[in-house]
Amino acid sequence: MYFAALLARTQDGWEASDTELDDVETLSDLTDLAREASVDEDTVLVYIEQEDAWFGIIRVEGEEDPRIFVSDAAAAARSSYGEILTNELLGGDDDDPADDLDALDLDGTEDGEPDEDDEEGESAPVGELVPAGPVGDRFILTDLGLSEKELLALDTDALAEIADSLGAAEVLETVR
Repeated sequence: MYFAALLARTQDGWEASDTELDDVETLSDLTDLAREASVDEDTVLVYIEQEDAWFGIIRVEGEEDPRIFVSDAAAAARSSYGEILTNELLGGDDDDPADDLDALDLDGTEDGEPDEDDEEGESAPVGELVPAGPVGDRFILTDLGLSEKELLALDTDALAEIADSLGAAEVLETVR
């Protein structure tokens, strides 16, 4: 089960809202969602959590590229929304359909015949390995009051601690 929230900084402080991820299929979709919530192109944080497995933060400011942090890449990569984030961080998806065709090994065995070179138990190519543990911008919240050390120490219910350090705990509780 996923929980997602948006925290948008305004001149009056932080505004929080929960958000539906039903229409989100790419990082661009997440970024657009954040920009729509932005007031005067100020900071917007998108928080996604898969219950007791991992959490991710996407920070969007104006038209700058989003900054991303994922608490456990291996766990996140096994979920649809986490895969969006880990692919971006680990270079696994550049959204170029031509690359998908180039990656296909069309050597005449695509009709179901086994390739003689294939061996059972072969491991995944190195590029497909996803590290266990945190990946991304560990300093994503430093200027907002949450240090790298504090971010890396977060576990379950990280959003409450993040909101607390931002001074947004009360507005977040109204959303939850």
